Amino acid sequence: MTGHRPPSEDSRDTGTDVVRWAVFSCALVPVVLLWYGSSLAGAAGTALGLAAVTAVCRILLRQSERGAARLHAEEGAPQRGRRHRGGAGAHRGGRHTGGSTPVG
Repeated sequence: MTGHRPPSEDSRDTGTDVVRWAVFSCALVPVVLLWYGSSLAGAAGTALGLAAVTAVCRILLRQSERGAARLHAEEGAPQRGRRHRGGAGAHRGGRHTGGSTPVG
């Protein structure tokens, strides 16, 4: 198909980098909150929330990568059971309304 490209190593590395930065922020944000006078409970709650969002995003990213890899593999594999019918006598799937020979 036109427009679909296989997932490159760069895109997988980018996904890993995004997850690493998200994990880093899960550790950094609570420290900054504590530094600026937030409560320990508030910083801990923020850390748990960020960790949950990061985990869900990581799961979705992995599913997306697997789906892209599967799509790429299917595009490269020959289609089984599908024949190309071309030429003047090809059927186009239209409805035949009335013929010249009687059906009996």
